[in-house]
Amino acid sequence: MSKLVAFAAIQGAYNVVSKAEGQLNRALQTYEASTKVEFPNTAYYLPVIYSLTGHKVQTLEDMQEPLRIAKGLLPPHVKSTNHLPFLGPLLDAGMATMFCFEIQEALNYINDPDFYLPTAEDIDEDHNKIWLGAADDVIMRKRGVEFVDGSAPGFAAIVGAAPDPETAKMIVEDYQQKNLYIFLAANQNGTTCAEQLREAGVQIGWGTRIVPFGPDISASVFALGFANRAAMAFGGVQPGDYKNILLYNKNRIFAFVNALGEVNAEWAAAAAGAVNWGFPTIADTDIPEILPTGVCTYEHVVADVPHDQIVDKSIMTRGLKVTVSKVDIPCAFGPAYEGERIRKKDLHAQMGGGKTQCTELLQMADMNSVEDGKVEVVGQDLSDINAGDTLPLGIYVQAAGREFQEDFEPILERQIHHIVNYIQGVMHIGQRDISWVRIGTHAIEKGFTLKDLGVAIHAKLHQDFGKILDRLQVTLYTKQEDVDKLTQRARQVYKARDERVENMRDEDVETYYSCTLCQSFAPSHVCTVSPERTGLCGAYNWMDCKASYEINPTGPNQPIEKGESTDQWRGQWKGVNEFVYNASKGSVDHYNFYSIVHDPMTTCGCCECVAAVLPQCNGVMTVNREYQGDTPCGMTFTTLAGTVGGGASTPGFVGHSKFNICQRKFIRAEGPTDQEHAGLLRMVWMPKMLKEEIKDRLNQRAEELGYPDLIDRIADETVGTTEDEILPFLKEKKHPAVEMHDIMSS
Repeated sequence: MSKLVAFAAIQGAYNVVSKAEGQLNRALQTYEASTKVEFPNTAYYLPVIYSLTGHKVQTLEDMQEPLRIAKGLLPPHVKSTNHLPFLGPLLDAGMATMFCFEIQEALNYINDPDFYLPTAEDIDEDHNKIWLGAADDVIMRKRGVEFVDGSAPGFAAIVGAAPDPETAKMIVEDYQQKNLYIFLAANQNGTTCAEQLREAGVQIGWGTRIVPFGPDISASVFALGFANRAAMAFGGVQPGDYKNILLYNKNRIFAFVNALGEVNAEWAAAAAGAVNWGFPTIADTDIPEILPTGVCTYEHVVADVPHDQIVDKSIMTRGLKVTVSKVDIPCAFGPAYEGERIRKKDLHAQMGGGKTQCTELLQMADMNSVEDGKVEVVGQDLSDINAGDTLPLGIYVQAAGREFQEDFEPILERQIHHIVNYIQGVMHIGQRDISWVRIGTHAIEKGFTLKDLGVAIHAKLHQDFGKILDRLQVTLYTKQEDVDKLTQRARQVYKARDERVENMRDEDVETYYSCTLCQSFAPSHVCTVSPERTGLCGAYNWMDCKASYEINPTGPNQPIEKGESTDQWRGQWKGVNEFVYNASKGSVDHYNFYSIVHDPMTTCGCCECVAAVLPQCNGVMTVNREYQGDTPCGMTFTTLAGTVGGGASTPGFVGHSKFNICQRKFIRAEGPTDQEHAGLLRMVWMPKMLKEEIKDRLNQRAEELGYPDLIDRIADETVGTTEDEILPFLKEKKHPAVEMHDIMSS
């Protein structure tokens, strides 16, 4: 290993530690030592420090311990003689650097709390602020799981800037097409890669997988923090278990660093830090290399790579396997474009969205009536209209296969949303008969037509569901009368599907289904899905799980013969208990479907909502993931999910889906004993945004229970966020929970 590498990295580490110490001392002189320290709306404190040391940094005073550890990690300076070419001192210097980068960034949040944008899916191109800082837990749960299920094979952490915006765009779009995330930090020659991409007209933000963390090299620690949070949340690695945290990242999070531009001493220290995670650095300048294998899978530092080769070289150096979906359309295609927004100035045409009718329907068809690969546009295509025009649109997909069943229709139909969004320059919102499709001018310039929508749908459904599909035909209608006919037929189909699930009861079936998708997050969590208890993530109902099992018999949705009832009122069955015990590897031996007080179902961090008992109000509250404020139980959603979301059964708390709130057996064990399905009457608080979202179903259910104005009796944050604040409101409104028996005696 080159002495120059060691000298630069170790010197850089000394510089960073000295800066962090000075900044912390100034902060302690300016603020109280008890000043709160956090990355907003995250449950992992300062995640690099917390994951590797177990130390919780919650105040300025708490920062002194990781600073002490960092200073202790600093190796002796490289001497002119007797240099030993070992990686160990370099790794220690790099780790000290990362601890101090995290201290610096936490201090930035105190000194300039408005510098970073609240984490958003995308950044408006007219917005002056572009730096996102640490990913909040809403983003972490949504995006982090993609590194577990394989939809995101890894990430490229780019520091610095390319020689020009066109080169930056070329590199980043190549990574996008390979489905990687791109994390951006640091500046070079007065600019950054993020600013270059904006200049080149590239949308940045979590939605497009191009994430601008911050303008300084210290912001690179956000990428490592994201990786370590993934290890804790999805890998079940405990804080302080530094060995397994780093091994998880080396073996499961396929990431690397691209250094664009001159590499100074602090950048060298950052590169040394990344090596601890098994993340190599690939640079475009002629810097000293570290080619022998050791910590990283292959080389540690590779230099002087041409820009048109840096993507392939990076992927090869990391040992990353990338599969790119080949869809024969003129635009790039892949999950990286799913969050792209087509704004008014870039809009060529749109369908739906309140402007016209846009309807989607997928139905099973007879094998002989379907011509596989046939895609037909009936009516005008995009080339027949002027820029800015609107069209009605009906997307009709006929699916046939020896293994295909009618139950599979809604599962495949939902994929249309993702598939259309995977097309660069096309945006899709909604589903069923309230869809909205926008086509950008850039897509038109590349030759995109409506027929290409059908081509993409045909190709991707065959790729993902080839086991059950033999033939697929797509027809796109743009004549108003044809779209109206399709819409009328589709609404009848939707109604029949919904009624089939809505009218089912748990007593009607002998088989429930498991969902163990989230065991990578919470190893002891086993979600059991029944007709009257949807999966707590909101993504799966009983029919979905049944169809999923038929499609993939070895997948995460396995049949559970529920067997003999051991507690009919609270919802417990012998067969379910046996399955849960085995699937949780003995961690959980039973739970109840319909209770929040007595051994409720296990909860994982992917739940849409968390409900909690409010003893003083004799009821329960629930809070959805999107709501970030305080709640009457004294915890935000993030804190609740972190507390009860590890796969345990926690009396007084339970995770659930939004849909489950209005299902008949929702916490019925705590409801009035004279009304079998009235657990909803215990609901005394929920965020206003959640009320609005489920208003129609809530009002319908409340009407059935004899309280048509129940929604107005349920408190929200406008009434208060403590039990003391909301109790007078509940009494004034004569909320039914106030007069019920003691909830803890249910």
